[in-house]
Amino acid sequence: MKTFVLVLLSLVAAVLTGARLGLLNGQRPNDLGVTNGRLKPPSLTRNSVSSQARLFPGHPQQAYAVIEPLPLRDGSATASMQTLATVLQTMPGVTIVEQRPDYLYAQAQTRWLRFVDDVEFWVDPAGGVIEVRSASRLGREDFGVNRQRIDAVRAAYLAAAVSLR
Repeated sequence: MKTFVLVLLSLVAAVLTGARLGLLNGQRPNDLGVTNGRLKPPSLTRNSVSSQARLFPGHPQQAYAVIEPLPLRDGSATASMQTLATVLQTMPGVTIVEQRPDYLYAQAQTRWLRFVDDVEFWVDPAGGVIEVRSASRLGREDFGVNRQRIDAVRAAYLAAAVSLR
């Protein structure tokens, strides 16, 4: 039993050390951004959400990945994206990497194991909404973390939009 505990503690220490060294960050996908009015499709496994999941009929995770887009604030893309950036800057572990008038890319890092998720927002001028995609870089299951993050962003964004009126 003592040997088992020592092995288990060693394994936990090794994982935490590896996480602190960035070994669980994963690689930034090279196909992020908007192509032909679409963000990257949802992941093939249960570790992403996308407001554009319905655009990919037959996708294996279409039902799981669907999340609603964000509404534009007073119909203004500029004001909406600024509000969104302000919200993201207040969220722990979230870093804005790229920000344009119609697109925002952020990385969200978990506290302990430092897993990185890629989070994208794009103003769809035809739809009058902000499309969103959030996906884990590693693993096959995110246990709902990406959905929870986007729900938290949505709540804070809507609250900020109301308080700024």
